[in-house]
Amino acid sequence: MKNVNIKKLYFKDTSFADLMNKRIYNILLIASAYDSFMLEEDGRVDEQIFNEYVSLDLRYPPRITLVNNEEDAFRMLKERSFELIISMPAGEHSDTFDIAKRIKELCPQIPIIVLTPFSRGVSRRFAHEDLSAIDYVFSWLGNADLLLAIIKLIEDRMNVEYDVAKVGVQVILFVEDSVRFYSSMLPILYKLVFKQSRSFMTEALNEHEQMLRMRGRPKIVLARSYEEAMKLYRQYKNHLLGVITDVSFNRSGVKNKYAGISLCEDMRLEDPHIPIIMQSSDGDNAEYAEQFGAVFLNKGSKTLHRELEDAVIESFGFGDFVFKDPHTGQEVKRITMLKELQESIFTIPDDSLYYHVSRNHISRWLYSRAMFPLAEFLKRISIEPGDNLQDVRRIIFEAIVDYRRIKNRGVVALFERDRFDEYSKFARIGEGSMGGKGRGLAFLDAMVKRTIEDDDFPDASITVPRTVVLCTDLFSDFMAKNNLYEIALQDLPDDEILDHFLKAQLSNDVMEDIQAFLASISGPVAIRSSSLLEDSHYQPFAGIYATYMVPHSPENQSLTLLAVRDAIKAVYASVFYRDSKAYLKSTRNVIDEEKMAIVMQEVCGTSYGSRFYPSFSGVARSLNFYPIGHEKAEEGVAHVGLGLGKYIVEGGMNLRFSPAHPKSVLQTSTLQMTLHETQTFFYALDLHSASFTPQVDDGFNLLKLKIKDAEEDGSLLYLASTYDPQAETLYDGVYPGGRKVITFANILKHDVFPLAPILKRILQTGQREMGRAIEIEFAVNLHPKPTFYLLQIRPIVDSNEWVDEDITNVADEETLVNCYKALGQGVVNDVHDVVYVKPQDFDAEHNPLIVGEIDEINRRLLSDDKGYVLVGPGRWGSNDPWLGIPVKWPQISAARVIVESGLHHYRVDPSQGTHFFQNLTSFGVGYFTVNPYMNDGFVDFDFLDKQKAVEETQFIRHVRFECPVVIKMDGRKNRGVVLNPECKHSGSIKNQ
Repeated sequence: MKNVNIKKLYFKDTSFADLMNKRIYNILLIASAYDSFMLEEDGRVDEQIFNEYVSLDLRYPPRITLVNNEEDAFRMLKERSFELIISMPAGEHSDTFDIAKRIKELCPQIPIIVLTPFSRGVSRRFAHEDLSAIDYVFSWLGNADLLLAIIKLIEDRMNVEYDVAKVGVQVILFVEDSVRFYSSMLPILYKLVFKQSRSFMTEALNEHEQMLRMRGRPKIVLARSYEEAMKLYRQYKNHLLGVITDVSFNRSGVKNKYAGISLCEDMRLEDPHIPIIMQSSDGDNAEYAEQFGAVFLNKGSKTLHRELEDAVIESFGFGDFVFKDPHTGQEVKRITMLKELQESIFTIPDDSLYYHVSRNHISRWLYSRAMFPLAEFLKRISIEPGDNLQDVRRIIFEAIVDYRRIKNRGVVALFERDRFDEYSKFARIGEGSMGGKGRGLAFLDAMVKRTIEDDDFPDASITVPRTVVLCTDLFSDFMAKNNLYEIALQDLPDDEILDHFLKAQLSNDVMEDIQAFLASISGPVAIRSSSLLEDSHYQPFAGIYATYMVPHSPENQSLTLLAVRDAIKAVYASVFYRDSKAYLKSTRNVIDEEKMAIVMQEVCGTSYGSRFYPSFSGVARSLNFYPIGHEKAEEGVAHVGLGLGKYIVEGGMNLRFSPAHPKSVLQTSTLQMTLHETQTFFYALDLHSASFTPQVDDGFNLLKLKIKDAEEDGSLLYLASTYDPQAETLYDGVYPGGRKVITFANILKHDVFPLAPILKRILQTGQREMGRAIEIEFAVNLHPKPTFYLLQIRPIVDSNEWVDEDITNVADEETLVNCYKALGQGVVNDVHDVVYVKPQDFDAEHNPLIVGEIDEINRRLLSDDKGYVLVGPGRWGSNDPWLGIPVKWPQISAARVIVESGLHHYRVDPSQGTHFFQNLTSFGVGYFTVNPYMNDGFVDFDFLDKQKAVEETQFIRHVRFECPVVIKMDGRKNRGVVLNPECKHSGSIKNQ
């Protein structure tokens, strides 16, 4: 056996959408008035063709235009476009062939078919006619099947070269010169091909995929001479499904009664295994057929059609695959679909397996079912007597597994209980919408498949977890059948609504589907909300509804099933909780319009005794509204933390970095910041919950654990550094003793996992494909195989986060503060207070005294739930009081924007808010740096000094305006303004 390494193989999924691009949409039929009448009234040819298309699940039936004479034919050719012309000669003196020549001169690209009732007279006449302008002649007996076969034969001729080269579509070579015979046989062959394509449609994952897969059906090419047959054989010999040949036909322009014998002999020299079906009216030729290992059919047989059908099914790999005992011919195992072949390959007897593999029977069966990449690979397996068949079985099994995994990626399959297994990826139950999260996941799955190759990141897999979506129509059915709207729309406590929902019933069909999904996974399952409004492109709706995590109990599947059932009902109930109703009202949505889908998803992570969590989770954005140092807004930003993503979503102390600058992490830039501004706890799923009873708080079964717990689990290997208090030194990596600090040093600095490159690619690609700034959620498992899981994608649409105006040209006279080095994003229009350090009285030696005055004002504003603008010189929060006012975050926590303002007599390099960076980003606080003495920004102290003070101390003034001081920050351009409340700004701000 040749050395075949499945690990080096990358299956490219077949792009069926690219196939059969040239089609016949319009046919010009030239016939006498009588023939036209027969076709229109008695034959109803349009209706027959339409019915044939429908019965075979074909689309795009062509439109037929009937004309009765040459003049009308040329007029129609000038007025409209046609892909096929069919001409029916009217009697012996018809000028059909002269008309065909003139049409060919005018439209050389349009195939011309002559359709005529056949008789001896017609045959004699055709023998003396110039047929150079005619592509094919067919014998017409009024059967619409023939019209369908003609259309498909021409379409195959138009598409075969491209489709074979593109994906390896298979070809059936039909060699026959008898017009009557090929007119009779082609409809049968096409019926067989369409029947076969309907059978392999079942391998598709949804209805759309089924229709596309039909484009991968085998093509039929017709040859009418030895030379034409050999030319087609040589052109397509590597993609021939089989050959059907007559024995007597033209060779070198002369009828040769053994031309078919020579053809078989020549083909067998090049390919000993190509299936051949030989047809002849001379029974003596059966001896030659046996010599070449071909199937012989007698043209004179009364059951020829049935015999041809059986021979094609048997020889060309149509229908089921039947493993046979090569000694007795008895059936050993029948395979109807690829999954069955995968499951059975290790149980097939050695001699049967050797017989079929050595003759390429399995690859031919796969080719006939349009599984081109897999068939091409298995065709390469060369097997000899004495080879280890266990290796062959393993190669076939692994190839099928790889192919199925790739085929499942990027496709939303229709869920089928008997097909969804560990190799299935993404499926939907129901006909409604998949909701925001479901759509986002499907988009991510397709995006990764389309834009990321396996060898782009050889040290990591990028994927979405196995997912099944319960569509919104199931929610509607659940609500209606259980009469829940009457309860749900009342103003009841959340726990009471939850109780009603938990008592309601899910349908038996849904329960059986859930059970099938749970049988395919081994770990916990997340039950996530996926409403119509969530992750909308036009309004913020993330994080409003519940998500539950359910431990999986393989030894007690029924327990897990009941827990998942209750979790689904609890997510449905969360639509009608008080906070949800209030949010719907605030966003001007009607609760009746909200529909809930459910995402059932395998939770990524690892079990550590009684707890379960991923190596780390994160959130990343394609726009960084707080760029510092060398960072740029368009390079994006990521936040990562040990354990479940709930820690980051709830604003825990995570690690922030720019994927473009992973080695420059502010929090780990000094030892003091590393020890004080890194993660101290994490979340994990409790696997030992005695029972799962959903509560309004969807995190009721999550554990809040210390970093030391993760150290005991052995999950910190690449995430932590070790602090040695005696040497006051931090070492990258986990070492005995010392405090473990979550720095991600081995990942961000030493590249043990390509996190930054993956995030850069995903953020850039996602923003490009979605056409707007995006946010993603992800999780990573480092063991056993490093895998990056995409959990969600959504556009950044929070109305508080976007500035819709161009603020770059706002004049100084219209502002209190105008800044060209601004961090932050959004519009704040509910602030009336400005607190500023009086510049004329400022002296750095008083900085420690100023802290107390600011703290006092901050406390009062905080208790009154009022935000304010804070302005002062130097670095806010500096540890060195000579460089700025040494406040702590709690002492300025009510500020909505903080301004560092340089003075002529006090010039300090800006800090860009680094002292408070976690708090700034977590709370969306703006940070402005202005240096008026350098014409770098502006603060209107003169205007502020003229305002009546609410309070004034030795160093501080606090002023309040009746109208709000509107704050606008554009983090994409690092621009920020605080507008003067007494100016009208409508004429100064341009719409983007």
